[in-house]
Amino acid sequence: MSKRVVITGTGWVTPLGSDIDSVWARLLKGESGIGPVTHFDASTCATNFASEVKGFKLSQFLDDVAPHEMASIGTHYALGAAAQAWKQSGLANAKVNRRRLGIYLGSGEGQLDYNNFLASNLAGWKAETRTVDGGAWAKHALATMTAVREIEQEPNLAMSHVAAEFGCRGPAFNCMTACAASTQAIGEAFEIIRHGDADVMFAGGSHSMIHLLGMTGFIRLTAMSQRRDNPQSAARPFDQTRDGFVMGEGAGMIILESLEHARKRGATIIAELAGYGSTADAFRITDIQPDGRGAAGAMAQALKQAGVSPREVGTDGRPPVQYISAHGTGTKENDKIETAAVKALFGPLAPKIPFSSVKSMLGHLIQAAGAVELITCIKAIETGIVPPTMNLKNPDPVCDLDYVPNAARDLNAEGGVDLCLSNSFGFGGQNDTVAVRRFRD
Repeated sequence: MSKRVVITGTGWVTPLGSDIDSVWARLLKGESGIGPVTHFDASTCATNFASEVKGFKLSQFLDDVAPHEMASIGTHYALGAAAQAWKQSGLANAKVNRRRLGIYLGSGEGQLDYNNFLASNLAGWKAETRTVDGGAWAKHALATMTAVREIEQEPNLAMSHVAAEFGCRGPAFNCMTACAASTQAIGEAFEIIRHGDADVMFAGGSHSMIHLLGMTGFIRLTAMSQRRDNPQSAARPFDQTRDGFVMGEGAGMIILESLEHARKRGATIIAELAGYGSTADAFRITDIQPDGRGAAGAMAQALKQAGVSPREVGTDGRPPVQYISAHGTGTKENDKIETAAVKALFGPLAPKIPFSSVKSMLGHLIQAAGAVELITCIKAIETGIVPPTMNLKNPDPVCDLDYVPNAARDLNAEGGVDLCLSNSFGFGGQNDTVAVRRFRD
């Protein structure tokens, strides 16, 4: 028999801060973390703004940061989020079988030593012949770049640092399924516990692509907003004038436990992870199926596992899902296809389900996005309030659902929030959805 899986800890590092409650309060107020890029000189880039983490220091979360000093910033974010979740879970003061403590992250490549990498390129560049002098390049690179920094850019290193810090000796995985990665990581960690292969799992993701190569790649894909005149309004999911996403960075982490394990140690249970769905579009490298069948399939799987029928109202007359955290990037294609997927799955109930995107405030945290957005679902269940989609001033006729425009919504008078879906869809047609519900014995 499959085990029930509960959530006992949460943590995040975001462009609006790193404290769960204060960031939640800022999201409900509709505040934005978007502004000019400061991580590098982006003045000549078509997109010169992003949603950066501000004022973060790993020493705020760990007593000894020495083992992690050479790690990438994405790894630091993962450690900060993991430390928060570990503390909230109470596991630091509990007896834990470390061989049944695992970790599953959706974590992207670490940041290379770009300044020295580019400087080495320039040192070897011969303008008169437009060729590279390999010897001059190598001499500069050997003098300025280090083997440790090269190792630390590998995508599994965030997982390795978290595992070492907290003694995770059980199942250990890292996935790189683009924007769906941390939702997939949480879903797969959920399955590991359900099947009895671990008692506790760290699950989530971290990423930072706010650097010259990362930004340039997405600019060339024409996927990012170029609204340089007013960056804070640039992220506008579902709006008719949307022109792409805004790059963000950060980390989100949750602690998953089997219900049996959590009860045995007397843990405070925050919510229950009830279902997980994963599909592939098998369509194109970046585009998603135009009819949204893959996205609808992922949501349907998550609801089936949670024992919920998408078109069956409850005894109180409410839809079976009270909130959907949209992938909602603000690109023309994503928003209309995600809308179509929700309508296909929920039918006449679709317009009655609040369905918003916090990327309008946080930007797109890429591989960390899904984990952070799942935490917003957990907070919606806890508070009965759902966050808004900001900057939605010009409704798109093809995006005609309830996106909670421009102001948070208190649902407590209607019975609160019991069940949420959190959607993440990645390049390559990767679709992942998790269902989280209020915990009840």
